[in-house]
Amino acid sequence: MKRLLILNYCAVAIGLLMAASSCTSTATCSGYYDCCDATVPAAECYARRRDPESEQVDLAKKIALRYIDGHPIEQEFWGWKSGVLMFALTELYRVTGDPGLHAYYQSWLDYGIEQGYQIYWSDSCPPAITAIALLAENSTAAYQQVVDDTLEYLDTVAPRTAEGGISHNGIVGGTSVWIDSLFMFGMVLNRWGELDDPARLDLMSDQIQIFSDILQDDGGFMRHAQDWPPYDESVYWARGNGWVAASLADYLRIRVERNQTDPDVEQVFRDQIEAIIGAQQQPSGLWLTVMSHPEEPDNYLETSASALFAYGIARAYRYGILGDQERKVAQKAVEGLKQRISDDGDGPVVTGVSLATDPWSLQEYLDVATKEDVNYGVGAVILALLETSGLPE
Repeated sequence: MKRLLILNYCAVAIGLLMAASSCTSTATCSGYYDCCDATVPAAECYARRRDPESEQVDLAKKIALRYIDGHPIEQEFWGWKSGVLMFALTELYRVTGDPGLHAYYQSWLDYGIEQGYQIYWSDSCPPAITAIALLAENSTAAYQQVVDDTLEYLDTVAPRTAEGGISHNGIVGGTSVWIDSLFMFGMVLNRWGELDDPARLDLMSDQIQIFSDILQDDGGFMRHAQDWPPYDESVYWARGNGWVAASLADYLRIRVERNQTDPDVEQVFRDQIEAIIGAQQQPSGLWLTVMSHPEEPDNYLETSASALFAYGIARAYRYGILGDQERKVAQKAVEGLKQRISDDGDGPVVTGVSLATDPWSLQEYLDVATKEDVNYGVGAVILALLETSGLPE
């Protein structure tokens, strides 16, 4: 088993979880928002910068606890949908310290391990993000096994494209990179690279550049997939671009905390964010599910994509990668997202989340139904509320 642990964890400028209360920030503050004086414990700094007593954090917590109350862990299956929600809950726990959040995502991971799991495509990878968060607190063989199995899949099982990109569908069939993967396996590489194995950050950098070479167009947007008929390459799918914005922002955050740079990835990110900002809809502050076809009458504003954009932009602002102009874009988006949260007296519910989406024709993207109370949409909104909380007005 790899040696993990709190000592190694403390070496990271901003720790992964509130468990590291004895650690202090070690990065040299260089003017970015989320850097605290070296005497401030890293976990305290992370929480303080997101203002745990704010209305936004309170709203995020209410959304989470209402969802937890209505969704037993047995209904949350292993994979990307629940994995995104649980990742958001680990982040919310870092800020609030609410034991109910921790109990839910740990019980979910324990249940998945007990039932048995398979890692066979990119969408099987996100549960490892929760395992990493728990490993940051304590070395546990079962959680380490989840991480090891996921990394073994990425290293030795997942097919590669001719360019070296990790194929999205894994052993399911077909060799093609999809933008979803840069979050689904990318956040695992980010967080494990931060906690235990910095070489994983180099792999993430390589994959980002391969994906961008294949999928990023001159205007900055990324196409959904590579050579995947009947995909319409005129479609720039919002949530897919949201997965990329979120994972790249988190990757660049880790480089900043390590006093490192990655100019090539930063350029990919900046180009994409410039395109995303240009597609923000007014006055809502949200984004259409297909950003490249605003003229289509069936096009609609989509919640989860808008939340992922807000999260990625705000996270990049916090670490000095983006500036005040971009911060205001994220804050406007969150104000629009608040209008998509309904409450009939039983607690806040996230609405307007499009269902699972494959690379299709334009009309098939537009025909994807929306639904309320979708786990990954709930997770995305929690992340957006958290990451924009406590920022300057």
